[in-house]
Amino acid sequence: MKIGELADTCGVTTKTVRYYESIGLIPEPERTSSGYRSYPDESSDRLHFIKDAQATGLSLTEIASVLELKDVGASTCEHTRSLVERHLAELDEQIARLQTARHELASLAARARTLDPARCTDPTRCQVIAEPKPGKTVSSSSPRVPRMPSALAEDRVAEDRVAEKPVPAEILEISP
Repeated sequence: MKIGELADTCGVTTKTVRYYESIGLIPEPERTSSGYRSYPDESSDRLHFIKDAQATGLSLTEIASVLELKDVGASTCEHTRSLVERHLAELDEQIARLQTARHELASLAARARTLDPARCTDPTRCQVIAEPKPGKTVSSSSPRVPRMPSALAEDRVAEDRVAEKPVPAEILEISP
């Protein structure tokens, strides 16, 4: 099967197939006499597995670790279970951080409803987000400004870091 057929069968681009091949997720296929890649039928099964594994949240590196075990005939259930359980724990932690952040934002929204815009006189700070500096006017009924949980702020910093080898968006099949 040619690369275009494989890509179409699996719902990915040919660039994705080439990328997966370049990082070892899909074995390099034999070439025809004219130089075209000729993928065996089992390549589509492997590519479907990669897509399914990505849908569960596994990274390409984690998927590669599962495939490496499969390639040598080893059992992957325990390894995959540990990967999935780790992702589940991380997801639970993220949900807890998001719930805390939601509570903090709801508090800000409630605070905003109590503030009098006419009393906002600080030229550099919004009284909804930041308490005014000493000596600035603010409504005495205004509740204290909640702060973003540090764990959530750390997540945002981590998200801003550049990955060692970024994966092009079209490889990840992300729609704009």
